[in-house]
Amino acid sequence: MIDPQRRAAYLEALGIDRWAARPSAATASAATDGWGELKRCVTKCTRCDLHRSRTQPVFGVGDQKAKWMVVGEAPGAEEDRRGEPFVGAAGQLLNAMLGAIELPRETVFIANILKCRPPENRDPSVEEINECLPYLHQQIEQVAPRILLAFGRVAAQSLLGTDTTLAKLRGTVHRFGPRQIPVVVTYHPAYLLRTPGDKRKAWEDLKLARKVFAELPTEV
Repeated sequence: MIDPQRRAAYLEALGIDRWAARPSAATASAATDGWGELKRCVTKCTRCDLHRSRTQPVFGVGDQKAKWMVVGEAPGAEEDRRGEPFVGAAGQLLNAMLGAIELPRETVFIANILKCRPPENRDPSVEEINECLPYLHQQIEQVAPRILLAFGRVAAQSLLGTDTTLAKLRGTVHRFGPRQIPVVVTYHPAYLLRTPGDKRKAWEDLKLARKVFAELPTEV
């Protein structure tokens, strides 16, 4: 469990005053068949033109058998440099958001819709998403999470195959893939840094995700 002082800092970052803690679910880290090959494919990928300008692809990080999986949009400049998703100020806020629901960063798996940075951090094109999305689908299959958190409009729309606005996607439990994995949509941390007034709405989304996870059937 996260100690009370750290949790208080996480909640303060979200603009939340009080929260009653719940125990976190334990996660197991284990090697998965095909994981190394998938990572090699991403590393060598030339399926779209983004490979020409990337420093390195950003495969994803975290527990490869996590019960929670975070899906973002695409790497930014710092992510492209370091090869890790959600770093910098947005990454710190993501850590706070996860910590507020008793999820240390290392206990989840974090990946993006795109593995390479679009120039100037522009929105991904439809072609880029279509070329890269199969990698994410394979990651989801390998990790086999029990719940997905989609951060931001591009992540949510791409994951769910819809053009519905983020405002309408929030507050509803969606389903992904043959296993009907529950998907909860919320704001991207970078957006919340620009629009801190919406942090409380994001907190409602996180509480929904926590509730959905708590009500999932016990694994056999």
